[in-house]
Amino acid sequence: MNIRVTHAAEGLARRAFTVSEVVRMVEAGVLGRDERFELIGGEIVPMSPKGIRHEHLKQWLMEQLVRGLPDDLQTIPETTFYLSEDTFIEPDFVVYPTESGLERLSPETCLLAIEVADSSLTYDLGRKARLYAEFAISELWVFDVNAMKVTVHRQPGDGQYRSVEGYGFDTVLVAERIDGYELDLSGYRQA
Repeated sequence: MNIRVTHAAEGLARRAFTVSEVVRMVEAGVLGRDERFELIGGEIVPMSPKGIRHEHLKQWLMEQLVRGLPDDLQTIPETTFYLSEDTFIEPDFVVYPTESGLERLSPETCLLAIEVADSSLTYDLGRKARLYAEFAISELWVFDVNAMKVTVHRQPGDGQYRSVEGYGFDTVLVAERIDGYELDLSGYRQA
């Protein structure tokens, strides 16, 4: 039998899964429909539970995006974003052109990806940011709800972002590929 494998930190082989295999596992009940996980390079990666601070900021961001994005753009929270045959992630938000539609969401059509982190900050700023860069997602914003900071990643190349800058919540963020959209973080009131 010829199956793909990955190697864990200790060097032992792990069976690698494809997106279609994971979808079939969910349909068969092997994995629960409500389980939170991502598929990274064929490995199923469980996601951390979300805290209330995460959810408050996510709710505020959703309101700002829905109210402020130009009419020719859309956003969706927590969608399954298929990047390749063996990788999908679930960003907190993606912004994409209405004309391309959610069905054609891809690294090319994703204008902005947003992650909100509390317990997952190290993962979101590390492995997950590198993953976004590997797939050439043009811009990634990672919000740290504990420190009330945001890290803006731009200019992906060679598996990393060449521009990574941190800001406080007294900043107005401007997305590079979204004309006329600004996000004034000073309007956020921590719960």
